[in-house]
Amino acid sequence: MHVMDNLSQMEFPLLNWIASMHTEALDTILPVISSFGDKGIGWIVVAIVLFCIPKYRKAGLTMGLALIFCLLIGNLTLKPLIARPRPYTYFPEMTLLIAPLADYSFPSGHTFASFASATALFLHHKKAGLAAYGLAIVIAFTRLYLYVHFPSDVLAGMLLGICCGWIANRLLRSFR
Repeated sequence: MHVMDNLSQMEFPLLNWIASMHTEALDTILPVISSFGDKGIGWIVVAIVLFCIPKYRKAGLTMGLALIFCLLIGNLTLKPLIARPRPYTYFPEMTLLIAPLADYSFPSGHTFASFASATALFLHHKKAGLAAYGLAIVIAFTRLYLYVHFPSDVLAGMLLGICCGWIANRLLRSFR
């Protein structure tokens, strides 16, 4: 048995407890919030807008670099290397609130991009960064609520995202 399979089995109780919170209101709102992180597009748009505003240009550039790191480390390296199935694949009869996803589960790309972006923004503008962290936390929760990630996928996405945001900031500061 694969190490991730053992971990997955330990995570199902928490994931199922979160799934028990479903309400009509949350079932409507949380997929919309989660979609902000689809392919990182919402964060990419924020980075571009910030880059176009002189006061926020450095933050936008840092976010952009952090998002490139997310793509390279998460989507192109870790997801195919670890190849962890998504939680819903264990329960084919489950009705999902969003379309099934084609890629693997570990790490959560939505969470990775969200925390990388929030960290990059926080390191330049604390108040805006705190607001971005708030959104990142909600997006991370949606991935569990929607049953498309395990808690460890989300935790790894958070930690990797924070690291990528910090590294992008340090790297860009070293070039100034």
